[in-house]
Formats: sequence, structure tokens, C-alpha cells
Amino acid sequence: MPYVIGIDVGGTFTDGIAADETGTVIAAKAPSTPPDFSVGFENVIDQLAERAGRTVRELLADTAYLAHGTTAALNALVTGNVARVGFLTTRGHRDSIYIMNVEGRYLGLPPHEVQDTLNTRKPDPLVPKRLAREVTERVDRSGNVVVRLDEDDARATIAELIAEGVDAIAVSLLWSFRNPGHEKRLKALIHEQAPGMYVSLSSEISPRIREFARNATTIMNAQVGPALRRYLEPLESRLKAKGLAGPLLVMQGSGGTVTARHAPEIAITTVGSVLTGGVTGAARLAEQLGHRNVVSTDVGGTTFLAGLIVDGEPEATTGSVLNQHPINTPTLRVHAIGSGGGAIASVDSGGNLRVGPGSAGAWPGPAAYGQGGLDPTVTDADLVLGILNPDNFLGGRKTLSPELAAKALTERVGRHLGLDAEGAAAAVFTVQNSQTADLARKVVVEAGHDPRDFAVYAFGGAGPMHAFAYAAELGVSELVVPLGHSAGVFSAYGLAATNIVVSAELSDPAVLPIDPARVQGNFDRLEARVRDVLAAQNLDFVEVRVRREVDARYTPQLAEVPTRVPGGPLDEAAVDRIADDFESAYAARFGEGSGYREAGVQLITYRVHGTGILPFTPTIPHAPAADGSSSDVAITGRRPVLLDLQRGRQDTAIYDYRRLRAGHVLTGPAIVEVPTTTVVVPAETTARVDHLGNLVIDLA
Repeated sequence: MPYVIGIDVGGTFTDGIAADETGTVIAAKAPSTPPDFSVGFENVIDQLAERAGRTVRELLADTAYLAHGTTAALNALVTGNVARVGFLTTRGHRDSIYIMNVEGRYLGLPPHEVQDTLNTRKPDPLVPKRLAREVTERVDRSGNVVVRLDEDDARATIAELIAEGVDAIAVSLLWSFRNPGHEKRLKALIHEQAPGMYVSLSSEISPRIREFARNATTIMNAQVGPALRRYLEPLESRLKAKGLAGPLLVMQGSGGTVTARHAPEIAITTVGSVLTGGVTGAARLAEQLGHRNVVSTDVGGTTFLAGLIVDGEPEATTGSVLNQHPINTPTLRVHAIGSGGGAIASVDSGGNLRVGPGSAGAWPGPAAYGQGGLDPTVTDADLVLGILNPDNFLGGRKTLSPELAAKALTERVGRHLGLDAEGAAAAVFTVQNSQTADLARKVVVEAGHDPRDFAVYAFGGAGPMHAFAYAAELGVSELVVPLGHSAGVFSAYGLAATNIVVSAELSDPAVLPIDPARVQGNFDRLEARVRDVLAAQNLDFVEVRVRREVDARYTPQLAEVPTRVPGGPLDEAAVDRIADDFESAYAARFGEGSGYREAGVQLITYRVHGTGILPFTPTIPHAPAADGSSSDVAITGRRPVLLDLQRGRQDTAIYDYRRLRAGHVLTGPAIVEVPTTTVVVPAETTARVDHLGNLVIDLA
């Protein structure tokens, strides 16, 4: 019986699921193991095999594929532990990456920091100037060669970079997205002198208009590509040696996977991979539950993540920002703050309580872990408040110390605020809930939506403990904790439930009306490229689906709105409809009447997403029915739990989720203990177990 496995490596925990054709899901969670995250990865496989009653070799031999969400690329960029990169660009344009188009001062910053103009600073450049070199060549905006590539000059420049000891070379020439010939020739010249050199071409990574963003994306791809290759190649080799039958797949920020062999070539697309698994899983679950609009929320050990599913599809964006540098790759829109279970609580010099963004991580971890950590965290607060069972953390595999948690909260928070351990824990709990509610509200409202039209899905190790608070403050009436898919490791489920996704794009700016043949030709080239890349994955697909879109804007504007384009032949009427669809998308985002058709409409960047549907993805079976029994059969005891200072500690029923059945109804306050998480059902609410085993809390 074949399995699919999903393994998600987070900053604190590594989560995994194994699902078979019957829909049976086995879950596992283990501490992450920085700096070598592959150790925690393989520890999770060991747990999955043990719980399946099989050896590791037997499990892997029956695995159709293993999907992996990795932090390798993201960690490298955040910490600066990246490859030494040389940069080649058109003569006269080297300083683009240092001028940063002025954007460097504000990209990715919150509004209050942008407005503080005296204190804004450009980030450190991606490449030191001595490693940024120019070559003699020139292509104009139409793709015509104005100055041919001087190959002798290029060879000498390449030799100088190699002598500098670079690990990779990024090549981004002016207007190369209109004519990539010179970039491809430079790649060949580099490999003449250094056959194994990692080379990143802008025409392959980011064939999009706007020089600075294209350069930055190409350089960052070169920075993380070698490291991702060094991580994935030995990992895949070890898995194959242990018997892995299917391919190792790597999640991308776009919400789809690619093979581990192909991932290093497009390494920059994996930067958001650990953020998107949960949203992908939520979208699959929403299909079955009939929810069209969902706020996907994930509280892990380090971060709180929030993304939207609107009208049945995850909300996507054409780019992102990291360390104030732009990344030109399609990605799901996922917002994050450092407010997870391991978020450290502290009191600043002004006497204000802060929770996060720093995290205690997997080691030393929260004070309650007893691993030497002295800083109090959200997990310590949850323990002192009675939400967590100290003897049943991670299904009983780890024992927590309430005494150490109380001591840390008292010494690092309470004594500064005049609070005892319980008061300090309640304050930390309140601040964390407020922070997550603020972000959830921002994600929904700033996208132009009414929160009342949404359901909240809550997962991650700490999400189900706090979701009742941020979901209620958001104003939704229904909160779903996907216990039928192991909420504590739900992102891993999302990895296992995804398909192969690749994207291709090119910029070809023009003002409507446009010759339909030009539009059709652009999409035809992109679709052919996408199908070639999918074919190169060497996987058997049930079906290949392609989806078109184009970034459009009003003529006086600088920013575009992605607009769907239907498949099939495009005539004049179809191209005219693109403008109509753009205006509808614009109005949905910025309000009715905000557009100005008289200014004219421009089509800027064409894009095609290709999805290879895998033959086996996890199915979700129905949960066993209650058959008339009461939920009381799942009660294992009671304990005093503090969720609300006004109510104080309340005598709370404790349920073992494994004894609950579809149709069971619980009345709050209640705590539901699951091997990978804990769920809070607040007072004056009810929760029911639905037909898939999810816990649905009615907040109305």
C-alpha cells in the first residue's frame, strides 16, 4: 500500500505525516536540529515508521513521493550564510544594485518606519563592489542587439571573478528578458573556465521588467542555490540508501513542489516553502468542507502565519521582500510575525511587555523544557495557566516543568510589572492573542474583505490553543481545528497534498489595443516552456493543467494587478475582455469607481502556471460516528484553567481527542488534548466533531 509523506521543517519543530490510499494519516513531531536540520527530518521519518508498525526501509520502499518544506534557502538569506557571488551586468549599469532604485530605503518596512525618513537606511548590498563586474554588450528594449557581446573582454572578467574565489555567478543584463542570447553565451563562457560553477541567469529566474528587482532576484538565487544543492543532494542520497522508492519533492513559495534535483536551479522559489504548506492544506480541506473563504492561521514554535483563501483559491502575489530586497517570483501571500509558542516575553525599558519576535527555538527552548532556557515564552505562559498538561506534551514524549516556567515568568516579567507568575502568564497570553488578532485582521481587511464572510482554520502546535481569542476578535462565527488531519502537523499534510507546480513569465509592455497574435504568441511560448519543465521532472502525471495571467495597469501607474486570462485562442474580443477583467480585479482591490479607463490600459508581464497532477495525493476519509454515545466518554479528568482574568480559573473538562467521534458535541470551557497539539474551547461556546474528525467551534 503506497504512502505519501510530507515533512515540514520549522524553526522549533519538524512535523511529518504519512498517508496511505485509505486516507489513514500518521503524524509525528520532533524538535528541529539546527544547524543540521536533516537530523530532525530523519528523526521524524523514524517516528512515522514506528507508528506505522514498519521499519524505515519498509515505509520508504512503499512511499510514492516525499514532499519537503525546507528552511535551507530562507535561513541562508536571513543569516547571511550564503555563497560568495560574482555579478555580471551590462557596462554602465553595475551601480543599479547599490542605488537600489530608491526602493531599498523602504521595501518591506511597516508604514511607521517608512514615514521616519531620517532613520531609514538602505540594506547592505547583496554583492561587494569588487565582485560586481561589467561586460561590453547592449540589447535595446525591443530585443535588438545594439552592441555585440565582447567575448574576449567577458572571458577576462570571468577569470577575475574566479580568481576572487566566487562560489556562484549571477548574470543580469539590460533588456535580457527581451533577448536572452548574451546571457546564455556568458553562461557557456563561465562553464568553459569553471565547469561546475553555479550560474544564475536573470532571463531564466526573473525575465521581468525593472532592472533592480530583476538583478536582486538573480543574485539571491545564486546566493542560495549552492547551499540548497549541498543540503538536498546528500539528503536524497541517504533517503534512497534507506529505500525511498519515489522522488524527493521540495515545496516552493508558490504552493507547489518540484523535484529535489530541479529545486537548486530555482532555489529562490523555495524561500517561502515553509510558509505555504499550511495554506495549501487549508485549501484542500476547504474544498471538502464547502468553505469558499478561509483565514488560514498557523502558530508554530517561532512564528504566527496567516494567509487567505478567497473564492476557493489561495491568495497569491507576484513577488515578496526579504531584508529590504525584492524577490521577483510568484508566491502565495502569507504574512508572518514572530509570535509563536517559543516567542520570548520581556519587559522593555519603558515598562512595556513585549512578546517576540525573538524565539527560544528548539534549543534551549522555553524555560519549561528544562534545557537551560531562562527566558519565559508563550509556551511557559500556557503551562502556568493550566492550558497545557505538563505530563502530556507531544503526546507524553516530553515532560514540562511548571516550576521552571513560573520562575522564568516571575523573574523576567512579573517583578517588572508587579505581577505574580499567574498574572505574568495571563499578561503574556493576552499580548500574544492581541498580536495575532491584529495580524489576522490586517490580512483580511487590508485585502478589502469582510471578516464575517470567512471561517478561520487554526493549526500548528500552538494555534489551537490561541485561535479562539484571535478568531473571536476577528469577528468570525466558525473556527475549524483540522484534527482529522493532525492540526499540530497540518503544514506537513499540506505538503503531502500538493502537486508539482512550475511557472514561467516574460515582460512585453504594450498599451491596448494590442495585436491578438502578439498576446497569443507570448502565452504560447510560456506554455511550451512550462510543459518542457514539467516533462523534465521525469514524473508521471495524471493531467497537466495550465493557467494564464497578465500583470496589467492603468497607463500613468507604476504598479500592476495580476489578471486572469482564459485559455484557448485569443481574438480581439478576448483581448478586450482582459481589460474588462483587469478593471474588475482593480475595483475589487481598491473599491468601485477607483479605476480610470480613459487613461488607457497596459499589459506588462505575461505569466503561465503549470500544474502536474500527481497520481496519488492523500484522501480524507470520514471519521467514525458517535453512534449515540456522549462526548463524556472522552473526558479524562478536570483541572483549573485560566483563560479570562475576569472569570478567573475555571474548572475545565479535559478530553482525549482519540476517544471522540463524529457527531460528539462539547460545551466550553473545555480542553481537548491531541498528541501533537492542545485545543481550547472557551466558555459559552460549543464545539462539535464533524464528519472528517475536525473540531468545529461555534463562536457566534
